Amino acid sequence: MEYFEAPELQAASPRSGPSLSMVRAAVLSTMVVLGVAALVHVVRYALLIVNRSVLLNKMVAFAATWVGVLASVVAMFMVVASAVVLTNWLISRRAAAFAHHRRDDPRPIWALRAGCLVPLVNLFWAPVFVIELAGVEERLKWLRRPIVVWWIVWIFSTAVAGFSIATSFTQDPQGIADNTVTTIVAYLLGLAALLLAMKVFLGFERQPVEQPAKRWVIVRDDKKDEVASTGKHGEPEPEPAAPVESEGQNPAA
Repeated sequence: MEYFEAPELQAASPRSGPSLSMVRAAVLSTMVVLGVAALVHVVRYALLIVNRSVLLNKMVAFAATWVGVLASVVAMFMVVASAVVLTNWLISRRAAAFAHHRRDDPRPIWALRAGCLVPLVNLFWAPVFVIELAGVEERLKWLRRPIVVWWIVWIFSTAVAGFSIATSFTQDPQGIADNTVTTIVAYLLGLAALLLAMKVFLGFERQPVEQPAKRWVIVRDDKKDEVASTGKHGEPEPEPAAPVESEGQNPAA
């Protein structure tokens, strides 16, 4: 038999950050854009292969180049938008979690924003902020692995994206083809990192801040059962006395 500890009867901490639907919409929209951008670059790579043997039409070559550029710009904008939304959610969630324990968040808002939004810096500090939140809410045992997996994939995604940008200025055909493949991998890794970030986010949102993560299990006490069966002085309880009435006789007689 299990008993789940009821949440404390106190006023819920105000949540001023983005809602669950807003965060989900921002992240899912960004994932769709990253998928489309990866598909556009796959088509571009196919056209580069065709162009080795057959000269492409100028309009096709122009469209393949600039559609890829447009997809990259939109993808970058959506990634920044999702980062801002997730940062606002993290700040709000931390404030509510610390307020539930009648404490203030030890990290100022400017430090949280800088640690989550400044490139390269956020690779270290953003996961640390999330781990701190899981610790305050006593959910680190369940969320440690999703957070670490997201962290690792995010580092690889950033590294590949940086290499893709650094090699994007090449002019030779083979270099352009190699950079296109690197860009495709970067988009797919970014898509995976966002998917894992959503998993971490939902891991927090499945349970409100005000509801404790602990649960109590009632265990049978064998010692008490033994005392009840043997009596207070360790002697067996006497058998109940036989009925006074004779067998087969009406008690009212």
